[in-house]
Amino acid sequence: MSNATSLPTSHPSAPAIEMAFIGGGNMATAIIGGLLRQGRAAASILVVDPSPEQRARLAADLGVVCADAPDARLGQARTVVWAVKPQQFKAAAQACATLTGQALHYSVMAGLRTDDMARLLGSARIVRAMPNTPALVGQGMTGLYARPEVGDAERANIEAMVQPTGQAMWVAQEADLDAVTAVSGSGPAYVFFFIEAMMQAAQDMGLSAEQGRQLALATFAGATALAAQSAEPPAVLRERVTSKGGTTYAAISHLQQANVQASFVAAMRAAQRRAAELGDEFGR
Repeated sequence: MSNATSLPTSHPSAPAIEMAFIGGGNMATAIIGGLLRQGRAAASILVVDPSPEQRARLAADLGVVCADAPDARLGQARTVVWAVKPQQFKAAAQACATLTGQALHYSVMAGLRTDDMARLLGSARIVRAMPNTPALVGQGMTGLYARPEVGDAERANIEAMVQPTGQAMWVAQEADLDAVTAVSGSGPAYVFFFIEAMMQAAQDMGLSAEQGRQLALATFAGATALAAQSAEPPAVLRERVTSKGGTTYAAISHLQQANVQASFVAAMRAAQRRAAELGDEFGR
């Protein structure tokens, strides 16, 4: 295959590759953007992606080094970020493993467990992450799990890499990432679901689509900011705007009678179970 967007391996002025990304999709782009804002040299970042369109976009927008297949430059990387689809990992690992034995491996692949990664990569120095899509605008939440073979300095480097994309939280057990997946990994979709419902209700009550959108988005953003800054739990904040017999009381009572809270919790438990099932499937 053509390697038109990459620098020749023997280019005399090419700097060493410090970090490599296997896969150049949205999450990789978000992380790379944060690294560049931190001052990382674009020429020290290698992205391996088979898509000519993806490579052209990354080279043009971010200035990173791109390749359509792993080559000797991958062996220079101190950190390798795995950002391919989980079902593509086995083939990608087989192509890359002989070049990445020196690297710390960082996975943003949903479901794929580190035991299975370690078996295919021949290395146990792996950090597994569960990011979410608000990372694209620097407002993400990333759950992190490090295998015991990962040192404190390496954990600190991962935290620094994640910081421009939003917040990070370490978990002690890898299985806890299934819960993180259910709460924050899938969480933006729940928020969008409720925003959709609020927008639809606004239109049903005679407001325009744009008015509904503005009201819903501002309400979610404001309520989230208030909850984040307040020492009171969300239940207390809710009670303070729920006067008995008032409009909010009517709405909350209707939601409670419809068992919305219990259904919402059950939905997230379903997401947790599915995350565990995907780990079983991808590890085969």
